Amino acid sequence: MGIEMVAKKTIRRRPSNIRRTATKKDNKKKEINPEHYVSRDISWLHFNERVLSEAMDQRTPLLERLKFCDIFISNLDEFFIQRIGRLKNQVDSGYKMKTLDGVIPSEQLKRIREMILRQNKALAKGLNDIIFPELSKEGIYFAKWDSLGEKNKEFISQHFQTSILPILTPLAVDYGHPFPFISNLSKSLGISLLKPSSGEKIFSRVKIPDEIPQWVTVEEGKEGITFIHLEEILLNNLNLLFPGTEILDKMIFRVTRNIDLEEEDEWAEDLKEVIEEGLREKKFSPVIRLEVEKGSNEWISNYISTELELSPDDIYEMGQIVHHTSFGEITKIDRPKLKYKSWTPKIHSDFVDEKSNIFNKIKGKDIIVHHPYESFNSSVERFIETAAHDSKVYAIKITLYRTTINSKIIDSLIYAAQNGKQVACLVELKARFEEEKNIRLSEKLENEGIHVIGGMVGLKTHTKMCMVVRQDSDRVTTYVHLGTGNYNPLTSKLYSDLSFFTCRQEVGEEVVQAFNYLTGLSLKKDYKNIMIAPITMKRQFCELIYEEIKNKKRGKEGLIIAKMNAIEDVDIIEALYMASINGVKIKLIVRGFCCLRPGVTGLSENIEVISIIGRFLEHSRIYYFSGGQSDPSKGKFFIGSPDWMHRNLNVRVEVAVPLVTDESKSVAWKILNVNLNDKRSSWKMNQDGSYTQKVPEGEKEKLGSHAVLMSDSEENNFS
Repeated sequence: MGIEMVAKKTIRRRPSNIRRTATKKDNKKKEINPEHYVSRDISWLHFNERVLSEAMDQRTPLLERLKFCDIFISNLDEFFIQRIGRLKNQVDSGYKMKTLDGVIPSEQLKRIREMILRQNKALAKGLNDIIFPELSKEGIYFAKWDSLGEKNKEFISQHFQTSILPILTPLAVDYGHPFPFISNLSKSLGISLLKPSSGEKIFSRVKIPDEIPQWVTVEEGKEGITFIHLEEILLNNLNLLFPGTEILDKMIFRVTRNIDLEEEDEWAEDLKEVIEEGLREKKFSPVIRLEVEKGSNEWISNYISTELELSPDDIYEMGQIVHHTSFGEITKIDRPKLKYKSWTPKIHSDFVDEKSNIFNKIKGKDIIVHHPYESFNSSVERFIETAAHDSKVYAIKITLYRTTINSKIIDSLIYAAQNGKQVACLVELKARFEEEKNIRLSEKLENEGIHVIGGMVGLKTHTKMCMVVRQDSDRVTTYVHLGTGNYNPLTSKLYSDLSFFTCRQEVGEEVVQAFNYLTGLSLKKDYKNIMIAPITMKRQFCELIYEEIKNKKRGKEGLIIAKMNAIEDVDIIEALYMASINGVKIKLIVRGFCCLRPGVTGLSENIEVISIIGRFLEHSRIYYFSGGQSDPSKGKFFIGSPDWMHRNLNVRVEVAVPLVTDESKSVAWKILNVNLNDKRSSWKMNQDGSYTQKVPEGEKEKLGSHAVLMSDSEENNFS
């Protein structure tokens, strides 16, 4: 039976459980038709394939294409850590629960491996056949040892002896020396040696240091610049590391460990202690991937895989040496024409007067700022810094998920506490890959007298919000910042996010209650102005979707436009299918994975899904529901931290806020439409989960949404 026929038979009624807050097991219990869904993991790999396509796209500046290669590899590393380890654990434990599209874990691993092998080949081919030759035309060369002249070889060998050799520590394996510990994502040299005393073949490992420059400049002049990689130097100077010993063969390898182990914090008395213990355990967690140099020595490869207890399916070829090496040092060279045109975020028109009181500005109206087109420093950082220095401010409360420990925001919070203000910070200790950094941050803040909460047991706090309590001339006012991105000045220049400032009393009162929920035992359930997960958000989103169905049945407008990072929650998807069947037009802008199948007759023919991949990482979340109105200014807009994923709606604390002013709605509507009209950076999702890149038809359409929004920002704001 085809998808279209199945769709007509199975989507008939409103899901029964949307009127309650979902539990952690809802997605597992719900009976779904696997033909209606795309696997999360397969969809994510399609996303990374779009990143790789941007690296190979000749419209992308040449050095920026190397950055996209780095992003592709980094993404894949994270995917192995997050997803492959979990799937392997499921296989080992006999777990048989199927993916949304009906595949058991062992079969899922096979599908994933096939896609990754294909993508790795595409990366290797693209570097060899496209990017490296084009770099050579621009005078940027990557040298092999054998191509160097004797003078250059002597220079590099001298550099090796003085600057590299003292750092290296060869670890031989024999009866007195066990196989060495190999840290996650570290690269090493595996070497087979002939032991002089016995003539026995032994294994030795040398960790490739990542604390020193990975690329060494061989020559630089009018003809261009030539680099040689650290690994190439090591491979060809090993005789200096093992004098008097016969080196039989050598190869480069890299391991990935399953460090994404779930913390059992349900009964934790000390969450920080649980996280610290988990970090220690992760360092020694099982290896789930071995990457080896193409054409590597079979004895060395077998020796390592045996010691690490890996199967052939756990081994992946790296291609050429530099294929899995960061190009960060290369992309920093001074070649402006090979990079994106430099961009400085503009100051939002409401914040251009640095002498004006920022609280008076916010009291005058709601303000929405679009990063990185508009400055994070002159808006968010200024808001918190001003609050820290303002004698009329009593208290500052903030949630910190991913930030920099020495940022201006942290300095402002410390200054505020030192000067007698009440400062409370929820630092999410369970933020993935940020655990250790956030533990250090929490300790730093606590040492300065700040009230620090390390997160909630059983839930991860993902919301991005800050509140400032100030004595104004007429009353005590709560000023609120709610964002779609983190309080991180570095990513604010790379991620597309929204910041929202308001002092509306109805919002402030509920944000106060939200903080009480995070820091105390508030059991408030009747949030009417903000959405908060896991308390009200999922129910509210589902009700908004069903309101569109009712309006459509009454002959009114039925339109949903939603922009997010990922969509996977079954209840939301089923509600969207129901809306589509009833004629509601649905336009989804989903950067990453999407488990919904668009365009299926009788199921989702009114749903369109696109993904934007470009200069900036699309990170903002915007949700629009027409409410039966054809005029967008009369529709319902929400922005906030959640994606439509099970984890965001059920096991994370998320907050979304409605936009109520015409000005705020206009900003959100413009962003949505610029994205929907993008023909340069946009990919359309097909029924089978694959994507097709859109093609610009005219000169104007050659500008992607990022270029359009940069241009608009230059016209409307200030530098």
